[in-house]
Amino acid sequence: METITPTQDEIFYQALVAKDGSYEGTFIVGVKTTGIFCRPTCTARKPKRENVEFFKTTREAMQHGYQPCKVCSPLEKLGETPAYIREILTEINQDPSRKFKDWDLVQRGIEPSKIRRWFLKNHGITFHAYQRMGRLNTAFKKIREGEAVTAAAFDSGYESLSGFTDSFKSIFGVAPSLSKTQRIIHLTRLQSPLGPMYACAVEEGICLLEFTDRRMLETEFKALTKLLNGTIVQGEHPHFTLLNQELNEYFAGERKEFTVPLYAPGTDFQRGVWQVLQQIPYGTTRSYKQQALALAQPGAVRAVANTNGMNRIAIIIPCHRVIGEDGSLTGYGGGLWRKKWLLDLEREHSGQPANAGQQGELF
Repeated sequence: METITPTQDEIFYQALVAKDGSYEGTFIVGVKTTGIFCRPTCTARKPKRENVEFFKTTREAMQHGYQPCKVCSPLEKLGETPAYIREILTEINQDPSRKFKDWDLVQRGIEPSKIRRWFLKNHGITFHAYQRMGRLNTAFKKIREGEAVTAAAFDSGYESLSGFTDSFKSIFGVAPSLSKTQRIIHLTRLQSPLGPMYACAVEEGICLLEFTDRRMLETEFKALTKLLNGTIVQGEHPHFTLLNQELNEYFAGERKEFTVPLYAPGTDFQRGVWQVLQQIPYGTTRSYKQQALALAQPGAVRAVANTNGMNRIAIIIPCHRVIGEDGSLTGYGGGLWRKKWLLDLEREHSGQPANAGQQGELF
């Protein structure tokens, strides 16, 4: 019996019906009967196949007369932080001792349950837990700089030393007086055109940069805390400012190399693989075999591939530039659609020809 290969539109429609998040950023769907366009994961009722058409961008959908859906907000960046939450986070960053209680939120016209759901979805903790971690992070820094535990506790907004000590021990695993030997790994959430990302930083540099929906993210967090003998805590760090700036320039096609400090601890072999990754020129690709040859270890192709998969600093250590020997796109922790998007971006702004054998095909 002859095998019938589904068309790209048929694949997109099945992804739409399944609300498949792996297709976010791959297509926009226009619904002919309503005149609106949506993301692949829109929760609105799914239309019939004959009533939809697919576009690559929101701009194309609007040029065809479609209006953005109010349910899935396709014009917003994937995972973008709402303006009212950005305002609150700015105030907290300026004064970490500031406490927003439910009453304060209501006074601003914000439903507490709404902001609670957003933080649980995007950070895995409640808004009040986020605030508490921020205050503890600030206190931790002050204690390590030599400030007395009592002063650090009250300066951070705590009303009792016992309450501060209990909260501190629950996060860092030790009493505040013993915390000078502990290491803090700062965590923040960044926006990108491909969805939100988590970044971690220590004094030496950025030690993690991953998309928030990466399947192995929890494993990476655990490995990082073990490697660095530290605790991951939400909080700001000077490295994040430069990281955010350079990522925005990269996504705009204005930056081809990064200067933000990196810290990627690992074995000698792992560090060698990651260093070679950073030597792949912007806008080009390399096979796993070529990468092994660059390491002067031609028999280590499989080990190289495994080590690429263990890279914790996406984009800056560009494992997305490594493809299969036949030119096909191979596994990528952020999803193949993101890998293709990144390669297309770099080729567009590097002047490199779009070679099908290099670029690979998703469908």
